[in-house]
Amino acid sequence: MDAKARNCLLQHKEALEKDIKTSYIMDHMISNGVLTVVEEEKVKSQATQYQRAAALIKMILNKDNYAYISFYNALLHEGYKDLAGLLHSGLPLVSSSSGKDTDGGNTSFVRTVLCEGGVPQRPVIFVTRKKLVSAIQQKLWKLNGEPGWVTIYGMAGCGKSVLAAEAVRDHALLEGCFSGGVHWVSIGKQDKSGLLMKLQNLCTRLGQEESFSQRLPLNIEEAKDRLRVLMLRKHPRSLLILDDVWDPWVLKAFDNQCQILLTTRDKSVTDSVMGPKYVIPVESGLGKEKGLEILSLFVNMKKEDLPVEAHSIIKECKGSPLVVSLVGALLRDFPNRWAYYLRQLQNKQFKRIRKSSSYDYEALDEAMSISVEMLREDIKDYYTDLSILQKDVKVPTKVLCVLWDLETEEVEDILQEFVNKSLLFCNRNGKSFCYYLHDLQVDFLTEKNRSQLQDLHRKMVTQFQRYHQPHTLSPGQEDCMYWYNFLAYHMASAGMHKELCALMFSLDWIKAKTELVGPAHLIHEFVEYRHILDEKDCAVCENFQEFLSLNGHLLGRQPFPNIVQLGLCEPETSEVYQQAKLQAKQEVDTGRLYLEWINKKTIKNLSRLVVRPHTDAVYHACFSQDGQRIASCGADKTLQVFKAETGEKLLDIKAHEDEVLCCAFSSDDSYIATCSVDKKVKIWDSGTGKLVHTYEEHSEQVNCCHFTNKSNHLLLATGSNDSFLKLWDLNQKECRNTMFGHTNSVTHCRFSPDDELLASCSADGTLKLWDVRSANEKKSINVKRFFLSSEDPPEDVEVIVKCCSWSADGDRIIVAAKNKVLLLDIHTSGLLTEIHTGHHSTIQYCDFSPYDHLAVIALSQYCVELWNIDSRVKVADCRGHLSWVHGVMFSPDGSSFLTASDDQTIRVWETRKVCKNSAIVLKQEIDVVFQENEMMVLAVDNIRGLQLIAGKTGQIDYLPEAQVSCCCLSPHLEYVAFGDEEGAIKIIELPNNRVFSSGIGHKKAVRHIQFTADGKTLISSSEDSVIQVWNWQTEEYVFLQAHQETVKDFRLLRDSRLLSWSFDGTVKVWNVITGRIERDFTCHQGTVLSCAISSDATKFSSTSADKTAKIWSFELPSPLHELKGHNSCVRCSAFSLDGILLATGDDNGEIRIWNVSDGQLLHLCAPISIEEGTATHGGWVTDVCFSPDRKMLVSAGGYLKWWNVVTGESSQTFYTNGTNLKKIHVSPDFRTYVTVDNLGILYILQVLE
Repeated sequence: MDAKARNCLLQHKEALEKDIKTSYIMDHMISNGVLTVVEEEKVKSQATQYQRAAALIKMILNKDNYAYISFYNALLHEGYKDLAGLLHSGLPLVSSSSGKDTDGGNTSFVRTVLCEGGVPQRPVIFVTRKKLVSAIQQKLWKLNGEPGWVTIYGMAGCGKSVLAAEAVRDHALLEGCFSGGVHWVSIGKQDKSGLLMKLQNLCTRLGQEESFSQRLPLNIEEAKDRLRVLMLRKHPRSLLILDDVWDPWVLKAFDNQCQILLTTRDKSVTDSVMGPKYVIPVESGLGKEKGLEILSLFVNMKKEDLPVEAHSIIKECKGSPLVVSLVGALLRDFPNRWAYYLRQLQNKQFKRIRKSSSYDYEALDEAMSISVEMLREDIKDYYTDLSILQKDVKVPTKVLCVLWDLETEEVEDILQEFVNKSLLFCNRNGKSFCYYLHDLQVDFLTEKNRSQLQDLHRKMVTQFQRYHQPHTLSPGQEDCMYWYNFLAYHMASAGMHKELCALMFSLDWIKAKTELVGPAHLIHEFVEYRHILDEKDCAVCENFQEFLSLNGHLLGRQPFPNIVQLGLCEPETSEVYQQAKLQAKQEVDTGRLYLEWINKKTIKNLSRLVVRPHTDAVYHACFSQDGQRIASCGADKTLQVFKAETGEKLLDIKAHEDEVLCCAFSSDDSYIATCSVDKKVKIWDSGTGKLVHTYEEHSEQVNCCHFTNKSNHLLLATGSNDSFLKLWDLNQKECRNTMFGHTNSVTHCRFSPDDELLASCSADGTLKLWDVRSANEKKSINVKRFFLSSEDPPEDVEVIVKCCSWSADGDRIIVAAKNKVLLLDIHTSGLLTEIHTGHHSTIQYCDFSPYDHLAVIALSQYCVELWNIDSRVKVADCRGHLSWVHGVMFSPDGSSFLTASDDQTIRVWETRKVCKNSAIVLKQEIDVVFQENEMMVLAVDNIRGLQLIAGKTGQIDYLPEAQVSCCCLSPHLEYVAFGDEEGAIKIIELPNNRVFSSGIGHKKAVRHIQFTADGKTLISSSEDSVIQVWNWQTEEYVFLQAHQETVKDFRLLRDSRLLSWSFDGTVKVWNVITGRIERDFTCHQGTVLSCAISSDATKFSSTSADKTAKIWSFELPSPLHELKGHNSCVRCSAFSLDGILLATGDDNGEIRIWNVSDGQLLHLCAPISIEEGTATHGGWVTDVCFSPDRKMLVSAGGYLKWWNVVTGESSQTFYTNGTNLKKIHVSPDFRTYVTVDNLGILYILQVLE
C-alpha cells in the first residue's frame, strides 16, 4: 500500500473503528476479491462491533492499494459518506493496465462514468463469469466507434443485466471505445406510451446540463430525433445500454446511428434494425458449480463444505441467479435453515401466477415468500404497499414520499433495506433514484395481497389528493410523469369510479396530459376503463374518446394546438364543448381570442378514428381477419400494426429497403405479407414482428399481395411489374407456381371467397381469372372494350385496370379502371352494371362490402365515395383526407371501413353512420355579403348548383343550376350572378328567381364575377384574356381586351375604373365605360398572383411567382418599393385600413409585414416550423386581412391563423377539417370570418364574446 494511503488510514483509524459495521462492508470487499472468507470469519469472531472494526482495519493495513480502494467504495455504498470523505485524499492512483488490477479495470474513473450513466452496481455477492464478460467486451471492441448492436440474449433470470453491467466495468474499454460515457435504460415490456416515457426520461437525463428551455418530446418520432441530436452532439462515442428489450419495434426508436448494447430474451429483436450486429448467448442457469459458489460466498463456507441440501437447492431452482441470490441472502442471516428453505422450495405451495417456458416462476415465488417473511416487522407493511406498482415501471422516490407521508431520506432508508434483500431494484436517474420490482416480484405480491389491493390503491389516490391537484402538475416535478401515466390506473383499481370519471372527463386533465405525453395513452385509458366511465355517462365518455380519436393527429404535433379552441369545434351538446366554452369565456376576459364555429351543427364528422402511423404517404392498409388490428405500409418503407379500436401501435417494422406497396394478413392472422419496390416479398409474424420468410423471385417491383381466405392450406399470391403472378406456399422456400399471361404490369390480385379462383388486374387492360390448383388461366375479360368509342382505334386507348373485389357469393366481381367501376358476371364475362364517377377524377381503389351491396371507392380528388352497386346510387361522400387516397377496405363484418392516404393518415369510418350522411359537397367558390344583423353566403355545391345560406340562422335556399364555376351577390342582396363551365353568365333576381342571361358570354369557363356598387353592371373574367362589362339592364357590353394571357383576377376602383392583373406579368387600370386602358404597369417577370388596393385608392401592391412583392402609386410608372426576402411565390397581400402597413404571404407559409412608407420589414409572422419541415400554414398562405385598428391580422392557408401585428406572434389557430383554404371573407368589424376548405365544408366563425 502507498505510504500516503497507509498514513491516511492510520490517521483516521480511531474514527473508523467507532462507527463502522463490518458485515456488509466485508461483503463488498469479498466481491472485489481483496478479502477472503477465512479473513471475514476472523473479523466476525471478535466480540464487539469496535473490535471487529479494529480487526478489519488492521487487515487492510497489511494489504495493497486495491484493498484501500475497495474499502473506500464499500464505505460509500453503505452510506458512510463522511468517513469515506476522510479517506478520499489518500486514494492511490492505480493503472488499469497493471497486472495487479484484480477488479478488471474497475477504477474510480470507471465507477464515476457508470454511476453517472445509471449503470447498476454489482450485487453484494458477485460471482465472475469471465468467459461471458470477455465475449461481450470483444464484441464491444469490434464496434470500434461505429454504430452497431451487441445483443446479450437468454432466458429470464439468467443474469443478462449483471453481465451487461460487468462488461462495461473496464477502464480500457471505456477509455478506448466509449469516452463519451455509458447510459443505461431499463426497457421491459412496453406499449407506445410507455416507450415514449422512457425516451422522455433519457432525453432529460442526456440534456440535463442545458437550461430547462426545451419541452419534452410529445411523440416517439420527435423523441428519436432529439435523442439522435443529443447522442451526436453532446455525447459522441458513447454507449447506450438497453436492458430487457422484449419487442423489435422498440429498437426503432433507438436506431439512430448509435452504439448499443442490449439484453433480451428474444434473439430476433434486432432483425428490424440496420447496422453491424453481434450476439452473445447466455446459458439459462449458472450451472451447479457456479450456483454452489454463490451460496458459499453468502454463508462464508468453502464449496466442498456445503451441506447436501445446497446441491438440492441449486437443482430445485435450476441454477437461476436470481433465485440462488434470494435464498443465499436468507441463509446468510439464518445459516442453520438449509433443510427448511429446501423444503419451502420443494413444496411449491403457491399457485402458478402465469405460465412461462423461459423461467421457473414457482421457485421464485417460494423464495420471495421466505424473503418477505424475514423482513423487519416495522417495514413489512411498506413492502406490501408496493403490490400496486405495475411491471417494468420505475417509480421516483417522490411518489413513495407522497404515499407514505415521509421525508425523502426516510423513504430511501426503507427502500435500501428491500434492495439489500434483493426484493427491490434501484436505478439512478441523474441526481434522483427510481425503484422498481421485477415482474415476477409484482406477480408474487399481487397474488399474496389480492384482498388488500383495492384499499392499497385507494391509499395511493388519497395521498395524491393531499399533495397535488391533477392539472397543476409541473413537468419539473420529479413525480409528474408517474402521476400522468398511472393516476387513472390507481383510481380504477381502487374502485374510485366517481373520482376516475371526474379526472377523465376533465378538459384540464386532457390538456395537461396530452401536452406532455401526447394523446395515445389517454385514448388507451378511455378504452381500458370504458366499463367504468359508461356507468357515469356513456355519452360523455363517447364525447371525450371521440374528441381524442379524431384530433389525435393534431394533439401529437408541434406546435401544440390550443385544446380549448379544438373543444369549441365539438357539437354544442358535447361535454367537451361545454367545458371548453366555460374556459374560453374566462380567458376571453383576460384578452384571449377564441372563435365559435356557429354553423358546425350542419357538419357531421364521419370518421371514428384518425391515426398517423407513418411519416410519409400510406399506400395500403388492411384489417386483420378478426377486425381487431390494422396493418399499414407506405413510402417510409415501414410496416405498422395498430389496434383498430384505439390506434395504439403494436408493431413498427423497417420492412423493406424501398417503398412498401401492399400488405395483407393471413386468414388465421398469424402472418402479415408485405411487398415492395425493392422486388421482395416478405412474411412477418404478426404478433412478434419477426421476419419469417423473404422471397426474391420477382424481377420488378411487387405491387400486390393477398392470402387465401381459408387457413387449411395457406397460399400467398403476388403480382409484379414483371407481368407475372406468383403463388407461394409458406412451407416452401421457393415459388410454387408462376402464372404467365398478362402483357403488362400486374396491379392487383384477389382470391375468390372459396379460394378456387384468383383474379388479377393489369395495365394491359384485362382482368384474368386463374384456377388456383392448376395455376392455369381459366378466363380473360377484356376490360378495355368498355372504354372504346367508335372513333378511337383500340391501340390508342390505354386502360389500366387498377383493382378488383369479389362479391360475398363469388359470382360477381367489381373492377376499377379510369373513372368507372364495372360489375362483371364471372360465368358469362358480361357487364352487369357500371358506375361512372365523373370526368375529373381517377379511381385509385375499390372494395366490395362482405355483407351487402355497397362498394367503397377511393378517388384521386382526395375523396372517398360509398355506392350502392345494385341501384347505382351514390350513398355518401366521405370527407376528411387532405391528399390522394390510395387504399380502402371494409372490415370483415362490413360494419366499418378504412381509408389510407398520401396525407400520412389512416381513417376508420362507421359504415352505418356514413350511409346516413348527405352526399352534398360545397365547392370553394363562395361570395359573402355582411349586413348589420345578418350575413348571406352564396355557395356552389356539387349537386343542386347554388345555395343561398343565411349565416345566422343556417337557412338554405336552393337555386338549381348545373356546372356553376363562380358566383357573386349584389351589394344589397337583390341579385345573384353566376358563370358556368361553358362560359355562360346569368343573373337571378331575388326573391322571385327571374333569370337574365348574357347574350354574349365567354368562350371558356368563367372564373371571376362581380357586381358594381349599384348592382346595374356585372363584370366577369374567364380563362381567356378578355374582361366583359355587362350592363344587364340595358344589354350594353364593353370588352376590356389588352392582356396577352389569362386574367388572374380584377378589382373595382372608384369612378368607373377597374384594376386587373394577369399571367402576362402586367397590371392594367381600365375605364369600364369606354373600355380604354388608363394605366399599364409592367410589374413582374412572372405571373402577377395578387393585387391589393389601399383604402385611399392612391396605391396598390402586386405579388408574383418571382418571389417579390411591390408597392405602386397609381400616378407613377415605377414601383415605390420592391419588397424582397420571400423564398417562394408571394401569393397574397393586404393593406391595413390606414394604409400604413402591408402584409404579404408566400408558399412557404411565411407572412411578412412591411412599412408602406419606406418598404422596411417590420415582422416575420412564421416563428414556429412544425415537425418534418411543414410550414406554419401546412403550405401556401392564400389570403390575409388586417383588423380595422391594424393590431391583428388573419391569414388563410392550410388552416386559419390570427396574428398580433405588434409582436408578430400567433394569437390563435383554427384547424379546419380540410386544408387549402383559398380565401377568407372578413366582416368590417373583424369579428366574423367565412371560408370553405377543400373538403367542401363551410366555416362561419365568430369571435367569442
